[in-house]
Amino acid sequence: MAEISLKEVALIVGVVAACYWNSLFCGFVFDDVSAILDNKDLHPSTPLKNLFQNDFWGTPMSEERSHKSYRPLTVLTFRLNYLFSELNAVSYHFLNLIFHGVVCVVFLKVCKLFLDNQSSIVASLLFAVHPIHTEAVTGVVGRAELLSSIFFLAAFLSYTKSKGPDNTIVWTPIALTVFLVAVATLCKEQGITVVGICCVYEVFIAQGYTLPVLWDTAVQILRGKGSVPFSMLQTLLKLIVLMFSTLLLVVVRVQVIQSQLPVFTRFDNPAAVSPSPARQLTFNYLLPVNAWLLLNPSELCCDWTMGTIPLVESLLDVRNIATLTFFCFLGSLIVFSLRYPGDSSKTVLMALCLIVLPFIPASNLFFPVGFVVAERVLYVPSMGFCILVAHGWKKLSNKSMLRKISWVCLAVVLFTHALKTLHRNWDWESEYTLFMSALKVNKNNAKLWNNVGHALENEKNFERALQFFIQATQVQPDDIGAHMNVGRTYKNLNKTKEAEKSYMIAKSLMPQIIPGKKYAARVAPNHLNVYINLANLIRANESRLEEADQLYRQAISMRPDFKQAYISRGELLLKMNKPLKAKEAYLRALELDRTNADLWYNLAIVYIELKDPTEALKNFNQALELNPMHKLALFNSALLMQESGNAQLRPEAKQRLLNYVKEEPQDANGYFNLGMLAMDDKKDTEAEAWMKKAIKLQPNFRSALFNLALLYSQTAKELMALPILEDLLKYYPDHTKGLILKGDILMNQKKDIVGAKKCFEKILELDPNNVQGKHNLCVVYFEERDLIKAEKCLVETLALAPHEEYIQRHLNIVRSKIASLSAPEQSSVPAGDTASAAAEEKKKSFQNSKEVKNEQKPSQTTAGNNKGHSKNKKQAEKNSMEKKDTPKKSTKEIKDIEKKRVAALKRLEEIERILNGNFLEAVSMVPLLSVEQKDIFRE
Repeated sequence: MAEISLKEVALIVGVVAACYWNSLFCGFVFDDVSAILDNKDLHPSTPLKNLFQNDFWGTPMSEERSHKSYRPLTVLTFRLNYLFSELNAVSYHFLNLIFHGVVCVVFLKVCKLFLDNQSSIVASLLFAVHPIHTEAVTGVVGRAELLSSIFFLAAFLSYTKSKGPDNTIVWTPIALTVFLVAVATLCKEQGITVVGICCVYEVFIAQGYTLPVLWDTAVQILRGKGSVPFSMLQTLLKLIVLMFSTLLLVVVRVQVIQSQLPVFTRFDNPAAVSPSPARQLTFNYLLPVNAWLLLNPSELCCDWTMGTIPLVESLLDVRNIATLTFFCFLGSLIVFSLRYPGDSSKTVLMALCLIVLPFIPASNLFFPVGFVVAERVLYVPSMGFCILVAHGWKKLSNKSMLRKISWVCLAVVLFTHALKTLHRNWDWESEYTLFMSALKVNKNNAKLWNNVGHALENEKNFERALQFFIQATQVQPDDIGAHMNVGRTYKNLNKTKEAEKSYMIAKSLMPQIIPGKKYAARVAPNHLNVYINLANLIRANESRLEEADQLYRQAISMRPDFKQAYISRGELLLKMNKPLKAKEAYLRALELDRTNADLWYNLAIVYIELKDPTEALKNFNQALELNPMHKLALFNSALLMQESGNAQLRPEAKQRLLNYVKEEPQDANGYFNLGMLAMDDKKDTEAEAWMKKAIKLQPNFRSALFNLALLYSQTAKELMALPILEDLLKYYPDHTKGLILKGDILMNQKKDIVGAKKCFEKILELDPNNVQGKHNLCVVYFEERDLIKAEKCLVETLALAPHEEYIQRHLNIVRSKIASLSAPEQSSVPAGDTASAAAEEKKKSFQNSKEVKNEQKPSQTTAGNNKGHSKNKKQAEKNSMEKKDTPKKSTKEIKDIEKKRVAALKRLEEIERILNGNFLEAVSMVPLLSVEQKDIFRE
């Protein structure tokens, strides 16, 4: 076996790099979105065992909607990419480029088994630059072809070493071949076809048999005129081992897909559901179409489904000539390679094997596949094509008259193919460029029009997207997905009537239920989302909630395992105030998929509605067990722990919020709630830092502004609270508690009675029946020495809250003051009474005023802590009684006593304010997670 030199390796790798360097600038497009961006199996939090339970796209193999493509080792390489660079597309494309280079080098080694050194390099160079490979190399999901090809070729090279001296069997290479075949198959299904190539190699290359020799031997044995040669018995033994191992792999593969073929529709592969002879004629015509793509890769298209290739419905169709010509040419090559001995026939035979056998699984001839033509499945067959071309080129170049022409033609082919590959790579830069390039080749594929629309939709260009979606409905009027896309775009443009009309058209195109026939087998699972989308649209109208529920139930009746329908219906039932039925819907969905973290999260929200925080927390924890970085579960479980009042849960709540802000660093709510936790733990400096960070991200964050101001007022930094309150009232002029706090600081710290008065008057403008605001205004009148007005004000306040004894007590003080003005001998009382009134007013203004406020989401109210109020109030009354029992003292002594009492009352007030948690504003739970009930996005 000829060895490969470093110069040859450098040449091949250099050519590959020159052709594919610009693929590094491409993103995730087309199937990459499902296989990479939407595939949870790539995340480190997903157990590795899931890779061997799910298909290539992350869907459990047991589910009917699974594509049944089982490629766990390819997904494992995606996961390694994600581990090192997450969703940085450069690393994924770079690894694909490396794998293609490896394939080219290993292919060169295979070529040297059948071609001379020069022809082998030509074949390898042609394979390296062929434009048909751009889908496999530049498209990230094409890695399945690349990895499978590496082990495919390695298995074949291993098998070529199984023949020992004197035609003995060397079992180690055979065992290694079986192992490599299994690995290739776990990268992509077509890897198993290398066994057929090994069998052909063994019979016709290693043993040197030709078809006539085999025929004569078989005839002699059947006539009893001879026995089976020992060498043939050895060959038969090797073939039996290979076939048995292949059969074992097939059995395992069938068990993995649970004996179910994937469900495809006529939109994916129209010929697959067509009657005879259209089905057979079309499938046979696709063979010369694929051959032409290898021969002339000038017009490449990323998607050949739907109406790209019209059906061949008659024997009189002129395209049948192409089919007949193809089979004649293929048949002549097969006859030449099997009938005649010699190196040339052996080379042609192995080239044909590489073309035909790996293509069989995608040929539609034995079982339908989900596409009409796919350029990436030609990756391995193109190896045989390149060997044929190199072999033919060598034959021509050996003739002196054609030598120069053959070299010129070879140079032109390599150069033009390399340029085409380089240019084609740019088509894969984005979804818009990819699908627009496809439309230049084929305008009869509605899916392409849809996907250009999706690309524009991602850019929020809904008007242009709508034009492409409408064009898709015109190209394929019965395309359910296209009508759904039109409906969704109308919805995004707030044209609900037009959206509903489009959804109704899509719904009318759904196949009718046939008794005794499984519905799911006749329709694409995603098309059932038309019921979900229509229900989601009409349930915005409160009067049509029952109609929406009927649509969800209709979807479930058509397909009892339709998980999305249960999820969407659960959310609707919550909206209809039916939490118990919502719970039933989510539990049913969990029976279908217990590994879905979003379902556990939604069920936790249901338990919150049912006032069962313990069960809610359990379900949040279950969601986090499945997905430790589930952002909404982290956030809401932390809030639930915080609101429980259990100090032992605070460290875990803090850790979850820290994880949340790590995932969502731009969400101010996370930092705000960290600040609230710090306030609960009396960590004032830390609380201040978190609040400031929340306000920096969201300057109009109502709750953060107020609670930061309150924090300053509680920590003797009242003057620092004023600018914060100014900002708060600039954004929210009607913030009552902000006005109360500002008025308190102005009156007691800045002695600005006029400013305080404006705050309290503003409160009464907003709410004339606000007891706190009115009472505080009464105190302002008292401080202004307008006793008559203060008395009248307190009488009005008492009428609003007749059971509040502190108002009655303050009214008595004012009336005593009025009486004292007509009795000068009692002039020692007022100063103390004034201080007492002010203190009582301040205490009451901050009593029982907790506000639960969610900046962006619906709120839930929780009870607050009222400790300290009654104790402080009784102490104030006791001080007042002591004052009454004290003998008359000198003016100086009275003033000293009053100063001490005022200071003591202020201290009591601060203690009460800190102990009383009811004045804080907090952020409450967010609503249900509705990820799985969103509109269908991709065909």
